[in-house]
Amino acid sequence: MDAQELKDLQAPIKAAYRDEPDKALITLRAEGKLGENVSCSVATGRALVEAGLHPATGGNGLQACSGDMLLEALVACAGVTLNAVATALALPLRGATVRAEGDLDFRGTLGVDKTAPVGFRDIRLSFDLDGDLSDEQRAQLQKLTERYCVVYQTLRNPPQFAVSFG
Repeated sequence: MDAQELKDLQAPIKAAYRDEPDKALITLRAEGKLGENVSCSVATGRALVEAGLHPATGGNGLQACSGDMLLEALVACAGVTLNAVATALALPLRGATVRAEGDLDFRGTLGVDKTAPVGFRDIRLSFDLDGDLSDEQRAQLQKLTERYCVVYQTLRNPPQFAVSFG
């Protein structure tokens, strides 16, 4: 896809959102069902993913770890956003590898140390770009990728949460 094809694809969508902002408010959903051996199956739209305990908490490593899935969602979103920005700006990007790493202290989630945090302590997102980009183009690509990546922005600026048990 080139810049014009992307513009042509998105132009009517953007126009509709400008004319009727409420059309842009969409609720995404995910659902999981508890399974055997401390697992939860989540339908992804393409496949059923069975998530389970990470080996550091007693899992066997055969099931997906939700922490890994969070990092994978970040990589996927950042990669798609990077690609869309480069395409829209017609930047000479031939390819890229996107990586995310996150540090966890499993004492927190296992309740071993009440002062240990539950959740990621640090997350690092990196991009290895393949293209003839100037420093200015790289900076613009980074700025716009960070600005428009939904998962990145959600992690940087957490939304309000509501939890209910029925």
